[in-house]
Amino acid sequence: MVKIILDCFGGDHSPEANVEGGLLTLSRFPDLHLILTGDEARIRACMEGRSYDAARLEIVHAPQVIGCEERPTDAIRLKRDSSMMKGLMMLRDRDDIAGLVSTGSTGALVTGALVRIGRLKGVIRPAFCPLLPTMTGGIVGICDSGANVEVDAAMLRQFAIMASLYLKNVYGVQEPRTALLNVGKEAEKGDAIRQEAYRLLQETEGLHFVGNMESRDLLGGGYDVVVCDGFSGNVLVKTTEGTALELLKKLKKDIYSRFVYKMGALLMKRMFAEEKEFMNYQNYGGSVLLGTSKVVVKGHGSSKAPAVAKCIEQAYKMETGGLGPRIEAALARYEHYED
Repeated sequence: MVKIILDCFGGDHSPEANVEGGLLTLSRFPDLHLILTGDEARIRACMEGRSYDAARLEIVHAPQVIGCEERPTDAIRLKRDSSMMKGLMMLRDRDDIAGLVSTGSTGALVTGALVRIGRLKGVIRPAFCPLLPTMTGGIVGICDSGANVEVDAAMLRQFAIMASLYLKNVYGVQEPRTALLNVGKEAEKGDAIRQEAYRLLQETEGLHFVGNMESRDLLGGGYDVVVCDGFSGNVLVKTTEGTALELLKKLKKDIYSRFVYKMGALLMKRMFAEEKEFMNYQNYGGSVLLGTSKVVVKGHGSSKAPAVAKCIEQAYKMETGGLGPRIEAALARYEHYED
C-alpha cells in the first residue's frame, strides 16, 4: 500500500477541490492510501454523498492554515497545527508514509521540507521540476524553477541528473534530452557558472546532454529536460505560461470583433477546444521537489480537482518508480560538494 498525505488547505479552491481530487485518485489506484490533513469537519462535509473506500482513507485534524503571505520560517515555527506542518511532521515520523501533496504556500513547503524531512544522501539542494507541454505532444521539465535562486555548477549537474531520472522513471522518457538554459547555444556562452556546468554535464555518465538551449526553443519539442537556476527557471516558466494565456485572450477578443471571424471560429470550435485543453496547466500536475528524502509535490495554488488528482498521481508514480534510491545511486558516482 502506498500512503500519501494530501494537505487539504492552502489552495484557492481548498478544501473542496483537494478532497474531490483525492477521492478521484483513490478510485484509480487500488493500492493507494490517502491521509487528508486539515479541518476535519470541513473535510467531512466535502465528502458527504461521495462513494469511496473508507479503509484506504483517513483524516488528521489540523485546524490552522498557512497563508501565502506569511513568512515561511514563522509559519513552520508557529503553526504546528496547520494542515501543511501536520503533514510534514507525519511524513518525517512515519516510515509507512511515502509522500505529501500540497497546493499551499510554496515558501513554507520548501522550508518545511528541508527542515522537517531533509535531503536524499548526496543532494546539495532539492529543486523544483514543473512540466510544460511541447508542440510535438510531449512534455519538458524545467529544473530548477524557484527553490534555488543562486546555484553553482555542481548543483546544476545534480538538477540535470535528478530531473532526467524523474522523466525517465515516472513518464517513461528513454534517454531524456537534457539541455542547459543559456543566452546562446554555443558551448562558450554564458557566465563562468554556466561554462563550468556545460563541462560537467558533458562528462556526466548516463546523461543525454544535448548542449545549451535558448529560452525561445523551450516548447519546440527538442528537449525533455532544461536545467537552470531557480530564478531563471521561475521567470522562464511563468513567462511561457503567461504568454500562452494572453495569446488565448487576444484570439478570443479578435474572434468576437467581426461576424465573419465568429462564423469561422464556429467551424473550428472543436480545434479551439483542443488547443485550450493542450495549454491548460491543470492537465500537467504540479511541481515536484526533487532531492528530498521523501516525495513532495507542490500543486499550483489555483489547482482544481483534476490538477490535484494529477499531483497525487505524480507522487504515487515517484514512489512506485523508486525515484529516490535511483537518485542516490546516480549521485554517489560524483563528489559530494556540501553536507
